[in-house]
Amino acid sequence: MGPDGDGHGTGRDMGKGYAMDGVLWRNRAMLLFDRIPMPVAVCGPRGTIMLANAAMAAECDTTPGRLKGRDILHLFRPRDESQLHRIAEALRLRRRSRYQVSVTWETPDGALREGELTVDPVSDTVERTPDLLVMLRVVGERPATLPDRPRATAGAAESRILELLAAGATTAQAARETGLTTDGVNYHLRRLTRRWGATNRTELVARAYASGVLMPGVWPPRAAAQDG
Repeated sequence: MGPDGDGHGTGRDMGKGYAMDGVLWRNRAMLLFDRIPMPVAVCGPRGTIMLANAAMAAECDTTPGRLKGRDILHLFRPRDESQLHRIAEALRLRRRSRYQVSVTWETPDGALREGELTVDPVSDTVERTPDLLVMLRVVGERPATLPDRPRATAGAAESRILELLAAGATTAQAARETGLTTDGVNYHLRRLTRRWGATNRTELVARAYASGVLMPGVWPPRAAAQDG
């Protein structure tokens, strides 16, 4: 019973406990969402991004928070407009099927990627206009031709991470400085490692200096301005 002997205190305590459990599970769900290796976003019915994970943000060379409010079809260009018409009609009729949209987009280093957006309409009730759970699958990539760009390139987020690593920052410190999660930082580093053929982070930083991505003789480390 509560302090006044009427049992109300126990009800209030249970309500607070349920609320705390709800917050705890929401935080866990968000952590798991951010760690999904596949690029994933939750969008409104018109394609406006409401939530994106680190993998999706890395495809756009930005942070998840900066993707919020952007149109996903401005980031990933549809190859067949009729696929969008089918989704729009499905939303109008409250259908819950899964749809694919073939898309292309450009990576931070100038390569052209081809892939597929898988779109799942989701909502709490049948009556409500559904939001869209969107997953990106990379199908292929055409490397950028760089006849007049002999040095390696890096996107803005990649360059900032390289600056921090060159200054001795840990992954956790780089995450705090860039606003990314540690998984987001590691995702960028894995992409750079594959693209440059580096075997570890020390070699990654060395190649950044050797190729001109990081300016030599400057402290704290700073990325050079990149053309184009």
